[in-house]
Amino acid sequence: MRHHLALAPLALVSVFPIWWMLTTALRGEAEIYSPWPWPADPTLENFRFVIATTPVWRLLGNTLAYATLSTAIQLLTATLAAFAFTRWRFPFDRTLHALFALSWLVPFQVVMIPNYVAIARLGLIDTLGALLLPHLASALAVLMLVQAMRSFPRDVIEAAQIDGASHWRLLWRIIVPNLRAPLAALAILLFISAWNEYFWPLLLTRTPRSAVIQIGIQSFLTEEGNLWGPLMAMSSMACAPVLLIYIALQRQVIDSFLKAGTRG
Repeated sequence: MRHHLALAPLALVSVFPIWWMLTTALRGEAEIYSPWPWPADPTLENFRFVIATTPVWRLLGNTLAYATLSTAIQLLTATLAAFAFTRWRFPFDRTLHALFALSWLVPFQVVMIPNYVAIARLGLIDTLGALLLPHLASALAVLMLVQAMRSFPRDVIEAAQIDGASHWRLLWRIIVPNLRAPLAALAILLFISAWNEYFWPLLLTRTPRSAVIQIGIQSFLTEEGNLWGPLMAMSSMACAPVLLIYIALQRQVIDSFLKAGTRG
């Protein structure tokens, strides 16, 4: 009971920004700065304005495609790399693993300009492929899955090898199905990171054909003034897919953290 009483204020603090975003999106222009916690006359006018003035559905589709493909590719490459690090011994394997760890500490902004030059030389500016290329692998994903695979029961692996299971079958039929919780938690982290990406799409995209939702949100911040109602309406539409994905996978995420705490 004491824990719940202590966590209740923290939960309210965490939920308040979402509540403020939704209520602002439902306010008319005349009561944008009203101190009341709920609009006196809720309206969907801000949502209508966003849909009428911006290609919001195209932006959401681009963002969903980019985040989904980025997450799937990073999970695939991280799974293969983690399996290699945990199951095989090869020259300089520890050095390579250390380099992966060090690369995680390098901010993406440091390599953003070299990446942009490479993308420009390939002629991929203003394309979905340009957004994806620098995110084909994730050092964080590799390190997390290496840790998860190292804790996988060796008895199960040895039994599968005695039965004649190949490395490919061992990975996809035995190890991966039993790592659903860590993979789900990692997928949410990667998806949210890609969904919230701003600087890289801002550098590469030129038209709504390949722009993402974050660029659309930024368009309501102008030198003449900020359109808070439409901005919060588009922000609400941008947050909805992430919240739905988290709700769908929350059990796997909680299980992953519980198992990590038990191992610790």
